[in-house]
Amino acid sequence: MEIIVKLDDLLHDRRMTLTDLAAKVDITLANLSILKTGKAKAIRFSTLAAICAALKCQPGDLLEFAPEAEDDGKVPLRLAKS
Repeated sequence: MEIIVKLDDLLHDRRMTLTDLAAKVDITLANLSILKTGKAKAIRFSTLAAICAALKCQPGDLLEFAPEAEDDGKVPLRLAKS
């Protein structure tokens, strides 16, 4: 079970760089890069809301649930098990 982060797709569609998004959302480029590459363990709702506001999207546009991730080029976000 994985969560796929589609940040790269959204940035491309909106012709925006990660640096542009970092400035709009006031999040470090390093933290956005961790999210974009799927290395993040979690995301705060406030961060998710800020990203969605900047990209004019819904959380479902940014995140996708994949019971078994397929090799489609999208980066999985692995959530920590509690």
